[in-house]
Amino acid sequence: MPGAAAHFAEILHEEQLAALLRRWRTEHPRMAVLALLPEGERGGIERLQAACRREAVPLAGAVFPALLARGGFATSGAWLLRLDEAPPTALLADLPREERDLRAIAGSLVDRLEPGLSGSTDLTLLLIPDATFPRVGSLLDELYLRLGNRVHYMGASAGSETFQPIPCLFDGTRAVQGGVLAVLLPGDRRAVLDHGYPTPSRLITATTTVGNRIIQIDWRPAFEVYRTMSRLLHGVDVTPETFYRFAVHFPFGILLANNSMLIRIPVELEAGGALRCAGEVPANSVLALLAAPTHGSAETVERLAGGLAEPGGSVEGKELLFFYCAGRRLTFGEAEAVRETEALRRLTAAGAIAGALSLGEIGGTAESSYPLFHNATLLASVWKAR
Repeated sequence: MPGAAAHFAEILHEEQLAALLRRWRTEHPRMAVLALLPEGERGGIERLQAACRREAVPLAGAVFPALLARGGFATSGAWLLRLDEAPPTALLADLPREERDLRAIAGSLVDRLEPGLSGSTDLTLLLIPDATFPRVGSLLDELYLRLGNRVHYMGASAGSETFQPIPCLFDGTRAVQGGVLAVLLPGDRRAVLDHGYPTPSRLITATTTVGNRIIQIDWRPAFEVYRTMSRLLHGVDVTPETFYRFAVHFPFGILLANNSMLIRIPVELEAGGALRCAGEVPANSVLALLAAPTHGSAETVERLAGGLAEPGGSVEGKELLFFYCAGRRLTFGEAEAVRETEALRRLTAAGAIAGALSLGEIGGTAESSYPLFHNATLLASVWKAR
């Protein structure tokens, strides 16, 4: 479509990719590309890199479980998102996972982005961590200590839905794993998030945690309490054998001081009864055991669409970047996930919605711009005004 900054490539053919880049570069000679690929297209990274090198176009990108395209979730093809001016970008690989190293990681990211931080107060930091990196929340804390409100924050975790390590982050020459991609985008992209989970009244405390592992709840083995609460609140006996069937449907909510709530989906039951989650759980967090809303989530999408319209007015005809949590799709089912995506398209009258199935989402809440790591969330942002 003429003027579009988001293009879905059905086939990753080097000649066709180069032709598209050549057309774009004619109008935008200093452009760059952000690429989103599904896991099934990992083999196309080299072809995409070759096309970008051939046309002298800077490239950054990530691999996700699937893409939002073709009216549903696509496992082939690629989204190519044009940036009219090549932004400062940092790609770090194989990050150490110890908490003491996070300060150095944050410092390295900020140092690499520093040329773009001076002289502008209207920037968005897009962060795409590898989903196997377990310290995203703590890394966000360290980044905020250095950047504060100098930037707006948004992002989504990339990788395989199996949470097995794969090279899921790339630039024009490399494909890496265990790291993070940071892109400093111009403007406030108005990233909004919502999950729609109600807050129950029965609360518990994560008394012992290490990173994304909950070891004890109320001083008892975490799984023992999780099983008891699942039976008490939801009438379901979650056993070690059925854990992977039910865990995505009964996530934890971390209650925050501003009355908002972070979702944490348990993804692994350890032999000693500890629960590993898709995201960190600070020690002594106040938790609630949740169940997904039973009557759909129309209000969630309506709030998302309303947030996109503030403060800049209607987003009709604009291109949106949209991330849909993979855990949410497992909970609601693919048909409902597609309905939510189509409802967002209808409510916003967006010109195009480009995006991916994500493994965690990054952004503030309605009450605060402080960057947080979320699960089970919808994240949408204005990518380009047509």
